[in-house]
Amino acid sequence: MLEFVASPRLWILVLFVASAAFVHFRGHARHKFLRQLTDHSSFLAPFNMPFYLMSKVHPRPYLDPRQIPELSALHDQWKTLRDEGMRLLGDGHVRAASGYNDVGFNSFFRTGWKRFYLKWYDAPLPSAQSMCPKTVALLQSVPKVNAAMFALLPPGSKLGRHRDPFAGSLRYHLGLSTPNSDQCFIEVDGKRYFWKDGEDVIFDETFLHWAENKTQQTRLILFCDVERPVKTHALAAVNHVVCTRVMRAAATENVPGEKIGFLNRIFGQVYKVRLIGKRMKKWNKTAYYAFKYALFGGLVYLCFFV
Repeated sequence: MLEFVASPRLWILVLFVASAAFVHFRGHARHKFLRQLTDHSSFLAPFNMPFYLMSKVHPRPYLDPRQIPELSALHDQWKTLRDEGMRLLGDGHVRAASGYNDVGFNSFFRTGWKRFYLKWYDAPLPSAQSMCPKTVALLQSVPKVNAAMFALLPPGSKLGRHRDPFAGSLRYHLGLSTPNSDQCFIEVDGKRYFWKDGEDVIFDETFLHWAENKTQQTRLILFCDVERPVKTHALAAVNHVVCTRVMRAAATENVPGEKIGFLNRIFGQVYKVRLIGKRMKKWNKTAYYAFKYALFGGLVYLCFFV
């Protein structure tokens, strides 16, 4: 019994459970328990805990964009960004992925969401440099922006409730061409915000959030991942390593021939397993969920109790 209590694997399990519980009860909105049990935010909770505990910004859904003064350079030039974004949209370049090569946003494409990558945890994409040079130059003048894209939410589109997996960043939205209506909104931890032309907002995307466009007008915004301010240089260094080594592996293309990161190169193969699960769910939901949670329980048992 004492040997079991002193087991390092048991303490790792306790850490996972405590961290996942913290994520689940953080804020006001939350997934149902079984959904949270297998959500990616639970698996990454221990890694994200230092970012929550050592964050320089308050633990609330929405933040004042002026807390990161460098972002004013984007806000002040929103019309320049809008003009290049609208030109890309008119030419058909703001679109869904061409295949299963965008692991971070794959589920969004099913409901009409589209994007054009400007940069992704690295240098700007070559297509962005050639098609929207003014936007790229502005983004490069703000080093805290790790990733950026033009993001489109067409009429009738809805993004399901979710948490983003990585707490080392915050999400920045700048309205470019929007319905300017409370019927086109994002809800973060139960609080709604509707986009407006020339207005920006920062929110913590690790709170539960979702979005919907109930209007007849397309919404186009600048969508950025901004480095989360933290209290120690050591944690900032860890964040930098994750951004340059891990997040970069999720890079994808706007046009054929651009570099695709490792995670997206294997995603198409892994997704074939997911498609089998979807077919099983469509055939028999009870069997699907029984298999899913039995598999999850079996993995926990093998990892921590064998």
